[in-house]
Amino acid sequence: QLKHVESGENLVQPGGSLRLSCAASVFTLDYYTVGWFRQARGKEFEGIACINSGKDTVYYADSVKGRFTTTRDNDKNTMSLQMSGLMPNETGVYYCAATHTHLTTVQKMCLDPSPGFNYRSQGTQVTVSS
Repeated sequence: QLKHVESGENLVQPGGSLRLSCAASVFTLDYYTVGWFRQARGKEFEGIACINSGKDTVYYADSVKGRFTTTRDNDKNTMSLQMSGLMPNETGVYYCAATHTHLTTVQKMCLDPSPGFNYRSQGTQVTVSS
């Protein structure tokens, strides 16, 4: 399963930064493409950043490019999303997810999350507000 590492309320002011992390248990991230998704208020479920197992291919949604950075540590079985320049309309529930490498690519996973994932976190609320 995938679990968010941070606990508590993720409240950040507009323009601020926040780091989200997920840790995998039961399975090994090595064999999975992983990504970050969000359900912002009034918007569709969106793939915002995906990264392959070898860490040499990364996809970012245009809306976050240049502001968000995703990383993974296969040795520690963790993944992270560093966010900066956050805006109020990015308030929503953020999820981490993993799909086996044989089933997807970073572009496919982020652009079309409708098939679902092998693993997905329960989500964590991020609120961008002054």
